[in-house]
Amino acid sequence: MAKQNQIAYTLIRTKRKSIAIYVKDAQVLVRAPLAASKKYIDTFVESNGEWINSRLAEAKEKLVERQQFSLTYGDSVPYWGREIQIVAGEGDSYGYDRETDSFYMPPNMDDGEIKSVCIQIYRMIGKADLIQQTVWYANKMGVKPKDIKVSSAKTRWGSCSAKQNLNFSWRLLAGDSYVIDYVIVHELAHLKEMNHSPNFWRIVGRILPDYKKRMDALNTLHDKLSRQNWD
Repeated sequence: MAKQNQIAYTLIRTKRKSIAIYVKDAQVLVRAPLAASKKYIDTFVESNGEWINSRLAEAKEKLVERQQFSLTYGDSVPYWGREIQIVAGEGDSYGYDRETDSFYMPPNMDDGEIKSVCIQIYRMIGKADLIQQTVWYANKMGVKPKDIKVSSAKTRWGSCSAKQNLNFSWRLLAGDSYVIDYVIVHELAHLKEMNHSPNFWRIVGRILPDYKKRMDALNTLHDKLSRQNWD
């Protein structure tokens, strides 16, 4: 652990050409070339002090919000652009009530149990809605995925395998159609181009000309969820 001007950081030396600074979970990580001197690294960190402190403050703020995040009966959770209320049902059953537009679940559960059941409901009803929306766009794009699944991925909104199977994180369902449609089209485009080449983005752009704005909206959703503790 190194320290310079009150900025503590963890140093990792690797076979790289430049220094990179990362701020995650209110910690500073510095990756530097094997040959870089300690003095040079310290100077580099010091020169980026204002940026580091800003990111640290933001990370600590997110950490506090995550620690305070909890769910109970009567609260609402986002689903495909709507706010869905959590209600206590009867017995041990749980699910989504379309008439009342609510997530119902057994009574007398604690915060962790409520979160767990909400995730199960997200995955249960989300798969049907995602399949329907994905098939609609797939027909429009002239592609056909072999399978569509909902996963618990934390770092990827969606993925397309070499076997042409699509996976979407249940966390995506906390967004609205504007961002959900973007991720669907993005993954479907990989059925034509398994890369992020200019041609790939042309395919996406033909379906969603405003895809760059949708990417920004997706980043906003990521920031929102990063302030919530669903683990």
